[in-house]
Amino acid sequence: MLKKLIILASLFISASVLADDRIAEKVASSADKADNAFMMICTALVLFMSVPGIALFYGGLLRSKNILSMLSQVLFTFSLVCVLWILYGYSLAFGDGNWFFGNFDQILLSDIKMTDVEGSIYQLVWVAFQGSFACITCCLIPGAFAERIKFSAVIIFMLIWFTFSYIPMAHMVWGGGILGDEGALDFAGGTVVHINAAVAGLVGAYLIRKRLGFNKEALKPFNLPYVYIGAAILYIGWFGFNAGSSTQADEIAGLAFINTMAATAAAVLSWSTVEWIHRRKPSCLGACSGVIAGLVGITPAAGFVGVGGALIIGLVCGAVGVWGVSALKRMLRVDDTCDVFGVHGVCGIVGCLLTGIFTAESLGGVGYANGINMISQIGIQALSIVTCVVWTGVVAFIAFKIADKLVGLRVSEEHEREGLDINSHGESAFNQ
Repeated sequence: MLKKLIILASLFISASVLADDRIAEKVASSADKADNAFMMICTALVLFMSVPGIALFYGGLLRSKNILSMLSQVLFTFSLVCVLWILYGYSLAFGDGNWFFGNFDQILLSDIKMTDVEGSIYQLVWVAFQGSFACITCCLIPGAFAERIKFSAVIIFMLIWFTFSYIPMAHMVWGGGILGDEGALDFAGGTVVHINAAVAGLVGAYLIRKRLGFNKEALKPFNLPYVYIGAAILYIGWFGFNAGSSTQADEIAGLAFINTMAATAAAVLSWSTVEWIHRRKPSCLGACSGVIAGLVGITPAAGFVGVGGALIIGLVCGAVGVWGVSALKRMLRVDDTCDVFGVHGVCGIVGCLLTGIFTAESLGGVGYANGINMISQIGIQALSIVTCVVWTGVVAFIAFKIADKLVGLRVSEEHEREGLDINSHGESAFNQ
């Protein structure tokens, strides 16, 4: 009898240990519902930034005869990149691979189950979040050469550039590639998103050439309230952009949230003050541009720097942004219609470099990785910027040349004068 009791007790203990192990394994691999909810909200906010945020911001900066062309380019680009991201983009950007590309193991998300977890969130949510970054990056580019490019050329360019510039840059920085291994700090896309898109836009603006009447007649924005609404949408959506890059509803997300709020406000004040001093009047357009400058500047730094550092980054980027859309634009002799490079490129570069400074723990940041000091971190940041500029510049040049060979880049002079809305899309925004 005693022997049977001992055997039963042993079986009970073994079963209990096995059950505990299974419970522990399940808990370790389970997704956190709060983090998932947080990340889905952040993803929706980033999508909100593209359509309608960027569409309205850019559309209002154009002449009324071209607004539908911009809305169409943004929406089509967004949809194209979304599909490409699912087909092969995610696998090549975040799969295990070499320094520049991932692999083809998750083509069409084939190996990802509904229950698969990435950190504390479902992997499909992670795919959607990163996909929203890919979409908005590509949507930034057309603003640089708006009002004179063929719609078909935009499509061909986006297909090539997304595949050979956005994907490798995302992998190099975030997907286990060479820049991430070197220690480059880019919390939410200073290089991957803003510099990447801005340089591509600049290359396009040069190759497609200036608009008819540029510097000879007034090419004024037709609807500044649209610009204001677009900037406001971008400001709100950017909290998902930056805070969501923490991937958890944790203290880093909170830091990124307050830093985004602080830097943007500081940049608006800085931009408007500089404009007030030099032009005697602070404009609504300048304040809206200051919003974008601050958001771009804090993007690479959001989860790494303290609030004091965020305020300084915002102040600097607001002032530098004014220079980027005025003096630098004249120096470059380029018709960057919506000042994509002047704001996203210039403030992205400044923000990336200042990230290397204000990440220092002595300046309120989270501190550098072991073996890295401020000087070496700034050097790493500079390396990532140069790599991004060269890579995307070469890819963009090739992509535009291919599009030019296949369909031609620029609309005819007659169509440009009449407007792209009626000639490219067969409709007008404001029918009488």
